[in-house]
Amino acid sequence: MPIIELSEDEERDAVVALIDAWAERELAADGPLLAVEKIEVTDRTASHRWLLRFAGEEKDFITLWLTFHQRTLHYETQLMPAPEGDVADVLTYLLRRNAHLIQMAFAFGPEDAIYLMGRTPAALLDEDELDRITGCSVMYVDDHFPTAMTLAFPGQYRRRPRRG
Repeated sequence: MPIIELSEDEERDAVVALIDAWAERELAADGPLLAVEKIEVTDRTASHRWLLRFAGEEKDFITLWLTFHQRTLHYETQLMPAPEGDVADVLTYLLRRNAHLIQMAFAFGPEDAIYLMGRTPAALLDEDELDRITGCSVMYVDDHFPTAMTLAFPGQYRRRPRRG
């Protein structure tokens, strides 16, 4: 795919239109995307922000934040709150799992919670990339949440029985 040089304004407008249209189609498709909230950014840290709420297997909801900065789309979702149990085991598990993730990584976020984060250049963003970002985010959270929670909150977290 050839890269086309766009002005920042044109690139921003193209990204916003792409995400808005993609989200509208996904909501209409009656799939795992349950809700979309577009947030006005007033603190000049980004130009646009969306919250995408998905149905999860282990978590009831997985909320993915998309934040468009100057020329990149940053995405993140909270995997779990700050670990209380054997923190070293939790971090070792997640760091080892990072090697198997595509363009994402587990990292500390606000209040030492564990997040899944990634970033994509705006010039490479298209519907297929949005599908990859959202699909991988939901899949990675569902895959790693149970083990991380079991290690972080021994005796408190109970894995859900498989549905269906």
